Amino acid sequence: MNAAFAQALLFTIAGYLAIGSILAVPLLAFGLGRIDPAAKTAPWTFRALVLPGVVALWPVLMRRWLNVRRSR
Repeated sequence: MNAAFAQALLFTIAGYLAIGSILAVPLLAFGLGRIDPAAKTAPWTFRALVLPGVVALWPVLMRRWLNVRRSR
């Protein structure tokens, strides 16, 4: 693996995590309760615990949130 490939891979991962970090705020604040009704009344400590998962799985969660919004 050469240095250019490693740098491109790291920039890609950093971009993915940056987008996930930015989108995690509205997902946790508004989308989590719509995706899973049981999480609607969850305390912020629960939301802090699921934050790393939301950052990692943001494409899946955004798709589910948008599908829930379209069905209403």
